[in-house]
Amino acid sequence: QWVAPPHRSQRNQEMSSIPPSLDDRDGKIWMDGELVDWRDAKIHVLSHTLHYGCGAFEGVRAYKTADGATAIFRLAEHTERLFNSAKILRMKIPFSQEQLNEAQKQVVRENKLESCYLLPLIWIGSEKLRVSPKGNKIHAMV
Repeated sequence: QWVAPPHRSQRNQEMSSIPPSLDDRDGKIWMDGELVDWRDAKIHVLSHTLHYGCGAFEGVRAYKTADGATAIFRLAEHTERLFNSAKILRMKIPFSQEQLNEAQKQVVRENKLESCYLLPLIWIGSEKLRVSPKGNKIHAMV
């Protein structure tokens, strides 16, 4: 059965409920070894990962504990899995697991987050845009 599309005023109302963009916020993001202002955390549209989908990420939860501190759930295990994912894709992460663990802690602290969802990401840069990523820089961010 055919259903008529929503009236324009209904579509406009639905569109107005779209949350604000994630790129226009205060805070810090860890990129390639340093904290950068949220609005300055950018990558180029010709990044290899954007075009060929070759990247690795991990989802990590941090929770406020009963004593008021923030704990990152199984941080070492998540970071190890991130490194294993990158290894499968033949991506050599230019940071140690300890450095990425500390980066995740630093992001939580700097942004004063009591609980959050961290998304560390490894991606291939934009030095060359060919099927083979060889010769491109590997990047990391939290």
